[in-house]
Amino acid sequence: MESAPARRPHRGYGGIGAAPAQPLKAAHRLAPTAGPPAGSSFATMPLATLQPPEPVAVLGAGNMGSGIAQACAQAGFSVRVRDVDDAAIARGRSLIEATLDGAIQRKKLTPAAKSEILGRIVFTTDLAAAVGGAALVVEAVFEDEAVKRALFTEVGPHLRPDAVVATNTSSLSVAALASAVPNPGRFAGLHFFFPAAVNRLLEIIAGPQTDPLTMGALEAFGYRLRKIPVRVKDSAGFAVNRFFVPYLNEATRLVEEMAATPATIEEVGRELFGTTLGPFELMNVTGIPIAFHSMGSLEKSFGPAYAPSKALEAQFRAGTPWDWKSSRVEPGLKDLVRDRLLGLVIGISARLVEEGVASPEAVDRAAVVGLRWAKGPFGLLNQTGLRRAFELVEAHARRWGPAFPVSRELKMRAERGETRWPLRYVRTERPGPVAWVLLDRPEVLNSLNTEVLDQLDEAFRALENEPSVRVVVLAGASPVFAAGADIAEMAKKTVEEGREFGFHGQRVCKRIEEFPRPVLALVEGYALGGGLELALACDFIVAAEGAQLGLPETTVGIHPGFGGASRLTRLIGRARTKMLVYSGTAVYADEAARLGFVARLVPEATARAEVQALAEQIAERAPFGLSSVKAVIDRGMDASLDAALRLEAESAGHTFWTEDRKEGMNAFLERRKPKFKGH
Repeated sequence: MESAPARRPHRGYGGIGAAPAQPLKAAHRLAPTAGPPAGSSFATMPLATLQPPEPVAVLGAGNMGSGIAQACAQAGFSVRVRDVDDAAIARGRSLIEATLDGAIQRKKLTPAAKSEILGRIVFTTDLAAAVGGAALVVEAVFEDEAVKRALFTEVGPHLRPDAVVATNTSSLSVAALASAVPNPGRFAGLHFFFPAAVNRLLEIIAGPQTDPLTMGALEAFGYRLRKIPVRVKDSAGFAVNRFFVPYLNEATRLVEEMAATPATIEEVGRELFGTTLGPFELMNVTGIPIAFHSMGSLEKSFGPAYAPSKALEAQFRAGTPWDWKSSRVEPGLKDLVRDRLLGLVIGISARLVEEGVASPEAVDRAAVVGLRWAKGPFGLLNQTGLRRAFELVEAHARRWGPAFPVSRELKMRAERGETRWPLRYVRTERPGPVAWVLLDRPEVLNSLNTEVLDQLDEAFRALENEPSVRVVVLAGASPVFAAGADIAEMAKKTVEEGREFGFHGQRVCKRIEEFPRPVLALVEGYALGGGLELALACDFIVAAEGAQLGLPETTVGIHPGFGGASRLTRLIGRARTKMLVYSGTAVYADEAARLGFVARLVPEATARAEVQALAEQIAERAPFGLSSVKAVIDRGMDASLDAALRLEAESAGHTFWTEDRKEGMNAFLERRKPKFKGH
């Protein structure tokens, strides 16, 4: 459903100090190595590089197409917008200009920037001119499978061999559309949310033949557009519409059953999800037909529990908005309404996770980013308590029987007496001897709260017991390292809690610092406040060009507490540290390298690949020698020169007892590559 998000007060990015207002520079995640599907005629053709200023073709200049084109142009892409006639093109151009003019009025954009953005967009009625040579083709015509398939058939002969093709769909099957494109491995769904130029959520949908490299490229593309991409399975409703549209429908069912007044339901919806619009006003704004048709689509896939209510159908037939304001709020019925809505949303969300449509973290991220909910379904589940949430889901399921199956995992967790559904904000990936520990809260620029610190500690503690891991890279899962500690959490802390939070951060940083093997920090986007403090605890920092690093805590009335000031002083001296901390000003990566706390600069576009290569190079060295020299350098820093020299000599002497020393020297004499085993 192309729903307009209900606005709520902006909670900030959670970092200490406001992140500078500039586009985030994206970089590739750890790239999957799988190639195109077997038998593909494109098997040896490299994938298009979806980086500015590569051309992007947008087919359709309507509300969604114009917004997608604007988002691409703002990110620096060369954009070609194609529609069937001059009238459609004129309307699309006017939509973009109106949106940009609004940004100028809000002082979010300058007239010069508007001209620059429009200068990157070309409008045409010629399909071949739009598609030819484009790295990415995004179809954005209306939701009709036959129309989309016909368009893809027409597009095929004009595609360049390495092009990626995507459909902007909110409800149609990606698998069904894929058969109409020349290379299904390079085809996926991109579900932009209205308004596409502004809404930060982007669902990326893989069909059964979609190449993992295509998904990785589209995810990186989403970040370049300053979106928050979430990967979802090709399933009706994908992630968001699967629970969001039924929420709107359930509100109308409550009216139909005369369980509560529309005003009561409207108020509960606003309070429960933390939005400024409840379900009825939201439908009035976005269009009642969208809700009705979306429910009909879900009913075809999931059965009668997803059928549009009679009240929703009647309102759709009448063609009039909901008149919820004429009723009054009945406080005594609010709990009943809340329980119904919560049971529905949690029940559906748990099921779609069980079906593998999306992870619980992705579901919550999509709700918070795309719908502007204060908490996602699983956040609401944890706030309610898992046992109580299960009871609400069961109560809803009893109304439908087998038509509304209850998640087995939710039932199992409730029966085990668990109180929360675990949500992972730190992930570990292990491509060989190099492990990547990834901060994964892109919706708040990976800001650090207690849960993230706990999971970081857990990740490094687990890796200590994995000798096959020889090097660790700490980075963001998105192209941002971490924009600071989570102010939304910190603002609620007492003096004692704030003190403990600082010590907690120090314990995690110490675990990273004392990890027995090399730890590299890859900084992309921002490393601010607590984020930079984490990076400083690593053995050294590699930064992508254009990244910004700083300790801006003084701008919000505090100062570094995880050890950043102390560690930075040891790297660049007292005066320079004081300058950065006192001013609270972030510096770009090249300046950080000049000052001495970034060890290496890498191009933004190849940052991950270069850090992976560096880490693999280090991983080839003798593990015992690496861990020993790490201890020598760290301990020697706080010792006198004589003591440090003695420590170094004794440690080097101990390496002569190792099998790795024999292997290394024999390999050198035999002119072959050594095979170190770590003993």
